Amino acid sequence: MNKLDTSVQYIKGVGPKKVNLLKKLEIETIRDLIYYFPKGYEDRRELKKITELNEGEKSSIKVVISGLPSIYRARRGLTIIKIQVKDESGMAYLVWFNQDYVTKDLKIGETIKVNGKVKKSGNIIEIHSPIYVKNIQSNDKIGRVLPVYPLTEKLKNNEMIKFMTNALNEYLYLVEESIPEYISERLKLFTIRDSLRNVHFPKNRELYIKSRSTLAFEELLTLQLGLLLMRNDYDKSKECIKFEESKEIYEFIESLPFDLTNAQKRTFKEISDDMESDKQMNRLVQGDVGSGKTILAVLSMFKACKSGYQAVMMAPTEILARQHYDSIQGLLENYNIKCELLISNISNKNKKDIIEKVKSGDIDILIGTHALIEDYVEFKNLGLAITDEQHRFGVKQRAKLSSKGRNPDILVMTATPIPRTLALIMYGDLDISIIDELPPGRKKIKTYVRNESSKDKVYEFVRKQVLEGRQAYIVCPLVEESDSLDIQSAVELYENLKNNEFRDIKVGLLHGKMKGKEKDYIMNEFKLGEIDVLVSTTVIEVGVNVPNSNIMIIENAERFGLAQLHQLRGRVGRGEYQSYCILINKSNSRVSKERMSIMEKTNDGFLISEKDLEIRGPGEFFGIRQHGIPELKIARLPGDIKILKMAQEICFEILKEDPKLELEKNKSIRNKISRIFNKEGLIIFN
Repeated sequence: MNKLDTSVQYIKGVGPKKVNLLKKLEIETIRDLIYYFPKGYEDRRELKKITELNEGEKSSIKVVISGLPSIYRARRGLTIIKIQVKDESGMAYLVWFNQDYVTKDLKIGETIKVNGKVKKSGNIIEIHSPIYVKNIQSNDKIGRVLPVYPLTEKLKNNEMIKFMTNALNEYLYLVEESIPEYISERLKLFTIRDSLRNVHFPKNRELYIKSRSTLAFEELLTLQLGLLLMRNDYDKSKECIKFEESKEIYEFIESLPFDLTNAQKRTFKEISDDMESDKQMNRLVQGDVGSGKTILAVLSMFKACKSGYQAVMMAPTEILARQHYDSIQGLLENYNIKCELLISNISNKNKKDIIEKVKSGDIDILIGTHALIEDYVEFKNLGLAITDEQHRFGVKQRAKLSSKGRNPDILVMTATPIPRTLALIMYGDLDISIIDELPPGRKKIKTYVRNESSKDKVYEFVRKQVLEGRQAYIVCPLVEESDSLDIQSAVELYENLKNNEFRDIKVGLLHGKMKGKEKDYIMNEFKLGEIDVLVSTTVIEVGVNVPNSNIMIIENAERFGLAQLHQLRGRVGRGEYQSYCILINKSNSRVSKERMSIMEKTNDGFLISEKDLEIRGPGEFFGIRQHGIPELKIARLPGDIKILKMAQEICFEILKEDPKLELEKNKSIRNKISRIFNKEGLIIFN
């Protein structure tokens, strides 16, 4: 075993207690520690004069001790020590709390360097809880840039600095140079070892920037190559299904009560070409809310079933799974294709019956939730596996679903628009189709931003629409009142509206803590028009289709990402009526106003997702970990988009020459990919 992969406890200064604290930060090995990067830096290089100090800043000064220590017993358990210091510009006091040892350590006339937080009161200047260096030649704590690490309770930054210093001094030489030498030389990159030292303890800005860029490139190159190798592995799989061209499918398309858009036709051709090839299809269909992805799933399943295979479709919620089942069964019932629904909210007897029929081949299409990937679900002849709302599932879940057959074709769908370059990170193992056109006749959803003081007018507008026969959603961020956030909960808002503003119209409540049967009942009542106003949490974000609902009100809109607001807005605008989205914004911040303005100006999901990334950074929207993909530790998107593009170009160049990374010159990056992806349970090299 490489010493880097041994326990962090072998680092000098790390004892059993600190090991447990480091584990909370997901630092278990020496390698984990070395690749645990600072969240920021404190520049202690500049030595100020006392008269240059500013209130509230952390500053460094070089001073002479000019007075004896004063000790104040403020109360039991609190001792305050003050020592007068001076330089050529003026006088100040160093102040410590419960650190009596400094009275014996510091002597009048000594010259020291000090760093601490400045407090001013009139003409009196104090530096609180300062660290100091007695030997003015020392460059340990003052006079350089120090890293600031993300910490956990009871772990101090000074301790992390000590651990990191010892780890780098003793083990850095073991870190592999994973970027192939011919690539590194061409791009004039630093070595990985130099880059790691410079990122943890930068000597200047130029060294830091180049070192960080090198490490970000290494990380993105490793991730991209790994994902592309996964895709290439699919492409090279043996005994893949080659589906037949079906004339019946064109009759089926002609019988649909609507015409396919050009974007849908183009995407279905890409799917058909994949299915009719002798390679395994691994395709992502990415389309904005309401662009018509579901019908493409239906056409694909139709094609699979008419070729003698079974198909499976996995959705993230029972509500969405049931909705898919109802619409798909209705479309296919006249074509001798048997569909069934498998969710946790059915009786054991029905579940057992469905499982037996799937295994025997009596069911052609199985639609369901995570229950589909349980070991007891077996197919007779699975040819196509579809996951809907892919951002809710990980690579491993997708792989488990596809393992139900012998190299079935894979189709994944998402209504979360992601810029193509970034999609290569999240879905680098997939070919990508984009539906960039909405069905004709769709009216643009009118979006308005309102503050808390306008809510009475908003509710009056809802009442007027309901009396005209329409329905409305009101979405809240939380189910129950939070002590830490000033957010009105769905439960409280429901009670308030039911008993006051909407006491004479029917109000319903839907949230994630309800049981499946309750949720299905409430959603069905809303679909049937038995509920006029549905107060809900984001459980309705995904896929629910109620054409008569034309108003979406989102409480505390500033708490949501733009991509999520866009998803929620897409729940309306599905019928013949003009639809409205009203965002209740409680924040006065510039960023919040900018974000809300974007929602008012555009309905383009791809533009919105790009703006979301620019303003908020990756955040939850780009939660790589949830996809089962190795986590980004230093690269930041979209900030590192140029580095990402460069890494992608190099990836394609490497794989064109060496598709399996078998050449000696690519051995280092192959080893890195193997270690990183194996850790996530994604085996690339057998």
